[in-house]
Amino acid sequence: MSLRPFRDINRRNTKVVKVGNVLVGGQNPISVQSMTNTLTKDVNKTIYQINEIAKEGADLVRVSCPDQDSTNALKEIVKHSSIPIVADIHYHYKRALESADNGAKCLRINPGNIGDKKKIKEVILAAKNNDCAIRIGVNSGSLEKDILEKYKEPCPEALVESALRNIKILEDEDFFNFKVSVKSSDVFLSIGAYKQLSKVTEYPLHLGITEAGSFLPGSIKSSIGLGNLLLDGIGDTIRVSLSDDPVEEVKVGNEILKSLNLRNRGVKIISCPSCARQAFQVIDTVKKLEQKLSHIKTPITLSIIGCVVNGPGEAALTDIGITGGGKGSNMLYLNGIQTAKLSNENIIDKVVELVEKKAQDLTKN
Repeated sequence: MSLRPFRDINRRNTKVVKVGNVLVGGQNPISVQSMTNTLTKDVNKTIYQINEIAKEGADLVRVSCPDQDSTNALKEIVKHSSIPIVADIHYHYKRALESADNGAKCLRINPGNIGDKKKIKEVILAAKNNDCAIRIGVNSGSLEKDILEKYKEPCPEALVESALRNIKILEDEDFFNFKVSVKSSDVFLSIGAYKQLSKVTEYPLHLGITEAGSFLPGSIKSSIGLGNLLLDGIGDTIRVSLSDDPVEEVKVGNEILKSLNLRNRGVKIISCPSCARQAFQVIDTVKKLEQKLSHIKTPITLSIIGCVVNGPGEAALTDIGITGGGKGSNMLYLNGIQTAKLSNENIIDKVVELVEKKAQDLTKN
């Protein structure tokens, strides 16, 4: 049993791009990615962080390659990564060539700042020879000088014009395995640019609110911006950009997709904010359950409601439910059916046991 979506999102049907073993676009699952913040040339730290990011549920990971030491390190790093690596390249076209040769599965570039056409052609050839995708990354903070002069300031039209100019550069070289982003730190500017771009291109779009800030404000800005676009069926891969541990970016990204029923991974907990009616400490219980169930990757729904006002109704729609009762006697629901009573001290252990068993049963089937 699982919560049924009130509304099915009609996703925009885009071209499909291959990034290693991950397909982006079309009706493929929307992928979640993050970016390492280690020094890439520190191979061990970078590998460790990549593995933590992958463990949290990222499908792709971006790695900055500002110098040759970093691109040389990629050769070893890719051997230990379970997910495809996207090399982040700015200005130095040789870093793109080295990254493609050393195992990156995608190059994040802005063709406009790579240099002359000869250099761009070399980057595209390296991508072709290494079965490597490209992401055209347009940012409001780094628009081409002539476009910025034309529009006076960053605006949706400026970002889209830059994106279309760079798309043509790749298409003219007979290269089509790419995706596009038009990011800004301004939510309204990002939404406007992506909506305009989605009307004039069929290439898959990488969504993000760039430089969104620290955990709380960055998560809120990203949820509003990405959620607005995803609800309109726009977006094929996402990154939540936070001044925080990259693992937190993946957590938030997955939660955004789960909240829109665009991704089912792990335990989805429906819980009340608690009030004077609660029969047990809801907030503490949910926090402990989130920690103890973080290893579960199988989609399971769980409701933790402190009283009988909404508890039975929520439990009817979840795999496992707890509704607070009087005198420390709480009701356990399995598949919407009342099953047993639980004392306050037994809630956490019993729920963990039931969720783990449910995950095992679903995995077997």
